[in-house]
Amino acid sequence: MSDLAGWLARIEALHPRGSAGIELGLERVAEVSQRLQQHAHCPVILVAGTNGKGSTCAMLEHILLAAGYRVGLYTSPHLLRYNERVRVGGVAVDNAALCAAFARVEAARGNVALTYFEFGTLAAWEVFAAAATDAIILEVGLGGRLDATNIYPPDCSIVTTVDLDHMDFLGADREAIGREKAGIFRSQVPVICGDAKPPQSLLDHAEKIGAPVRVMGRDFGYMGQEQQWLFWTFDTSGRGEVLRRGGLAYPGLRGNNQLANAATALAALEVIKTHLPVAMKDIRQGLLEVQLAGRFQILPGRPTTVLDVAHNPQAARVLADNLGGMAFHRSTWAVFGMMADKDIDAVIEPLRERVTHWLPCALDGHRAASVDFLADRLRKLGCAVMGSFASPAEALVFAQENVGEDDRILAFGSFLTVAGALQMLGRPA
Repeated sequence: MSDLAGWLARIEALHPRGSAGIELGLERVAEVSQRLQQHAHCPVILVAGTNGKGSTCAMLEHILLAAGYRVGLYTSPHLLRYNERVRVGGVAVDNAALCAAFARVEAARGNVALTYFEFGTLAAWEVFAAAATDAIILEVGLGGRLDATNIYPPDCSIVTTVDLDHMDFLGADREAIGREKAGIFRSQVPVICGDAKPPQSLLDHAEKIGAPVRVMGRDFGYMGQEQQWLFWTFDTSGRGEVLRRGGLAYPGLRGNNQLANAATALAALEVIKTHLPVAMKDIRQGLLEVQLAGRFQILPGRPTTVLDVAHNPQAARVLADNLGGMAFHRSTWAVFGMMADKDIDAVIEPLRERVTHWLPCALDGHRAASVDFLADRLRKLGCAVMGSFASPAEALVFAQENVGEDDRILAFGSFLTVAGALQMLGRPA
């Protein structure tokens, strides 16, 4: 097979539920990895968390790139093109590199059935090995303990936040979810926790296996200032000294939550500085240059258009807070599409006071909530529903035709919602 579209169709067909198929477990992917003779050739940073994973990975990538390292980054899901998931040197890899990697995985797997995500994870590692990367950043797809990325031993494990999402797979409360995310920890391998109040289960597991854990607010943190910010951390040498790095540029990513993500990234770089040293100038440059589509992304022009992939209650609360911190807008028109297995009411609730007009839309895929269901939930929560739309693009066109110059358009609720908006606007991810 020579074309990427053909490979992706084949990989989807391997699992009865296609690209959305989830079948947690490490046995299958570990077996094929062994057949491929995959092994670590450079430091690995493994990043889990309910929210903030993508932003933290992007900051790590850009800082390491500024320091001159050849960085491999694996993230999911993608917005517009599968290639977005696999980056080398800050650039999405081309079709030829992906097809070659898929072919190697296919040849090695034999009769082992792999999910779409497992196949892609193995292929990403093949790309990084062929590119001789200096560092690899892996974003966990779901949970941690049984996620395909967890077959690769990390030099540093990160958990950004722990909150309620994917409860059908990870458990019904923060303690259960924290236990799953702690599954990426290794004995004697440093852990960075960006959640200032982590579940006790996460801390207990770290202690049980002897993984040194550093927690936001206890072992490291940040202080925002008017034009810059300061990062602090206790010296990793054990002398108890507090190290301060001041005069830092605010990250290129917008939103009040991004300082916490930046501090988490810097704490990780601090504990692996013997493997991947970076200078202050690299940190400043990397933070200034970091970009990531769909994370409180504000597009240029009038009216103001905001794109955010927020799809769980914690992310919705952060989005509401960030919207509240923007300049005044007379009205907000929300293009809103979600997956049916999410806590839809808990996502709507924090945004009721921020959104004036709701435009529920249908999304592709069997997991998507129907537009009628979304409209019903919105009305029952007292929200003003302006109609039902067959796609994010259709809803966005309606918003553009009715919005005032001093109004604001928001597209959120799923990666697919943001992807539909980006496609309609003709913008790259």
